[in-house]
Amino acid sequence: ISDESGDKTKQNAIHELEAQNEDLQRRMSEDFGISQEETGFSLLLHFSKARLNMSVVGIDVGFQNCYIAVARSGGIETIANEYSDRCTPACISLASKNRTIGNAAKSQIITNFKNTVHGFKKFHGRAFNDQFVQGEKSKLPYSLHKLDNGSAGIKVRYLNEDKVFTIEQMTAMLLTKLKETSEHALKKPVVDCVISVPSFFTDVERRSLMDATQIAGLNCLRLINDTTAVALAYGIYKQDLPNPEEKPRNVVFVDIGHSSYQVSIASFNKGKLKVLATAFDPYLGGHNFDEMLVEYFCEDFKNRFKLNVKDNPRALLRLYQECEKLKKLMSANSSDLPLNIECFMNDIDVHGKMNRPQFEEMCAHLLMRVEAPLKSVMEQSKLSRDEIYATEVVGGATRIPAIKERISKFFGKDISTTLNADEAVARGCALQCAILSPAFKVREFSITDAVPFPITLRWKSPTDESVGECEVYSKNHAAPFSKAITFHKKEPFDLEAFYSSPHELPYPDSRIGRFTIQNVMPQLDGDSSKVKVKVRVNMHGIFSVSSASLIEKQKGEAEDVQMDTEPTVQNEGRPEEQVGDTDWQNDGDKQDQGASSSKAKSKVKSVDLPILANTTRQLDRDVLNNFVEYEKTMIIQDKLEKERNDAKNAVEEYVYDLRDKLCGIYERYVTEDESNRLTIMLEDTENWLYEEGEDQEKEIYQDKLSELKKFGEPIEERYREHEGRPRAFDELGKKIQLFMKAVDVYKQKDERFQHLSAEEMNVVEKSVSEALGWMNAKMNAQSKLTVAQDPAVQVAEIIQKIQELEDVCNPVLNRPKPRTEEPVEEGDQNNGAHNGPAAQQGADSKGNQQTKPPSGEMEVD
Repeated sequence: ISDESGDKTKQNAIHELEAQNEDLQRRMSEDFGISQEETGFSLLLHFSKARLNMSVVGIDVGFQNCYIAVARSGGIETIANEYSDRCTPACISLASKNRTIGNAAKSQIITNFKNTVHGFKKFHGRAFNDQFVQGEKSKLPYSLHKLDNGSAGIKVRYLNEDKVFTIEQMTAMLLTKLKETSEHALKKPVVDCVISVPSFFTDVERRSLMDATQIAGLNCLRLINDTTAVALAYGIYKQDLPNPEEKPRNVVFVDIGHSSYQVSIASFNKGKLKVLATAFDPYLGGHNFDEMLVEYFCEDFKNRFKLNVKDNPRALLRLYQECEKLKKLMSANSSDLPLNIECFMNDIDVHGKMNRPQFEEMCAHLLMRVEAPLKSVMEQSKLSRDEIYATEVVGGATRIPAIKERISKFFGKDISTTLNADEAVARGCALQCAILSPAFKVREFSITDAVPFPITLRWKSPTDESVGECEVYSKNHAAPFSKAITFHKKEPFDLEAFYSSPHELPYPDSRIGRFTIQNVMPQLDGDSSKVKVKVRVNMHGIFSVSSASLIEKQKGEAEDVQMDTEPTVQNEGRPEEQVGDTDWQNDGDKQDQGASSSKAKSKVKSVDLPILANTTRQLDRDVLNNFVEYEKTMIIQDKLEKERNDAKNAVEEYVYDLRDKLCGIYERYVTEDESNRLTIMLEDTENWLYEEGEDQEKEIYQDKLSELKKFGEPIEERYREHEGRPRAFDELGKKIQLFMKAVDVYKQKDERFQHLSAEEMNVVEKSVSEALGWMNAKMNAQSKLTVAQDPAVQVAEIIQKIQELEDVCNPVLNRPKPRTEEPVEEGDQNNGAHNGPAAQQGADSKGNQQTKPPSGEMEVD
């Protein structure tokens, strides 16, 4: 039942579900012959199990690195990947056989730089001719390509073919990897998730990211702004927040990551947070500081070593990696720090040095940009510095001392670092996912986000060709939020949505989309029809015209017509989602707009109208489905290649392992001829692996391994048997000795075994003698063989003989003596009460009396 459903629609849907549930219970009870109550319980149990199997995952998709947080019974946990690293690089490397993603791809940035893609997050929803894209193009080691729809794509070599992937496909590949990591940690499938997104992303960029989640097979419950996720991670654990009626606590959240800078102010009360204002610098981050170091050393190496680093992509990438390390070291050390790179270019070793004061002076123009978003967010919120409770900083670049110093100076107080700088966003995403998921019971906590850019609707009037406009969402308007707008129209019409302030956008196109309201027609009397249109900014921060309906008039009594703006009302059950209702009369019809004007009342009938949405740079449904299928194909290809590599590695591993053991622990267990033959065989296999066996099918490697094991496993078997045989014979000997002793004790008339019959003991004695004879025969046969020969008896046979002996002897020797019942004398009742069951208590009609137990009911051990 969608959020837009009215109360009546919800009630009808609930009644329908109840009816279907009763029908399902009835049919199940008829099929399985059990009562409807039991069937209802079975259904409840089924759905409860389904809830327990649901996963709750939050993903922080960063420019450089990604983090995954999951909700478990112990709380929120950030999970590690197969490298035991909680940070997964946002990096994808494509090759002739498969693709590698994350840590494995990062290691190929230099060796396979043309086909290793990173830093693509900033290209979501961008056109190839976009000024920003063209500016970044020259800095990238891989190639950008113009797609048929004008968007920017990435050109790489994959499966020995030139392929062009969309940005959505590249992000989907990364999400596929993060999904696999989550599933491996949770040991169950992952579908539902919450994903972070920069607060300054426009509609086009958000839709692009949503398409990527669908390609990866994920159901994104919410795109949550980075700073909003941080605010949730901060506020939900606070026990001392003000009560709802008290003055809220205002906290500033600053997030400076690798590529962007975001600030927001959130107000907190018990059980809720509201984002008051947001500001950002989308082009300021840790990467800019790396670039300053790279520029400095490029010039330095050109002067001192005559090397033109920018002409060599591999050298440039190595320099970026080293400069990033140097930047991190300078955050903790203010003295001179060295930079050394061996065989940098043309087999030349290079070296340099840098210190923090010199670095800060070099980056002065970047540090000056720190204050502007802080100032902007304070002006938008209309708060004074005294009204700010704390300033929380997260993101890798906030570790730079000069940045922390400027933030602290602006607010006139020490900054707070109580949140994990790298993982706070992912943890907030996981908390939001837990709130939205029925699988977890989470403390009630409502989130009201803010619309980052004002949104305007535009439409044309058919009578005078004039254009009507209305700003439906102002800057920092509460979100998610729906508004209902009433139009008076006689024919289908278009609504054009766009951002009101193009100069504020970090995106060149202010258009959001064109929405055509179809099937609009005049009333029977020729008057304009009232068309009610609902617009919405949903929880992903995406704008849409969610529904439209035509109000058909029918003759009736007089009614009052009110054309004024109606007050805002709240949706039931969702305090943060509100609906406003506004009337616009825009087609030139002259009507009385008095609040109490009266005319013939009309009974009305609402008819839903179809809406044709044409959003900017939105992927077609068919294209998206093709991408989904191609992603599945690539996953299968990766799996097949992994299995092929595993089979190849198994052969290589077996060759090295067997060769080492032939000269070690297996040396005694192999004849000279066998050793020579196996050594040659192993050498031939090794040579084959590095020549024609370098690239073979999985089945060929499996056959090669089976052939080697045919000769190696008998030797391994001899070693195992020789090691285990003495212990097994020792165990059998102990059992024989134990049972022989029991037979001797029986023959001596010991009272412990006198309840056993002679025939039973003869069977035991015969079984023991047979086992002793078998053991002596096998030990004699084994003693005549060398350790390099196959054994005369295997450990499994000895263990089986022990089991056979126990199966015969234990049931006889362990049988307990039959019980003998002794009568209890009356004088011993008190003593008997301590040795056996307590005497029964009874009461007759005259009062409570102690009843004596009948003779023979009390047993004495």
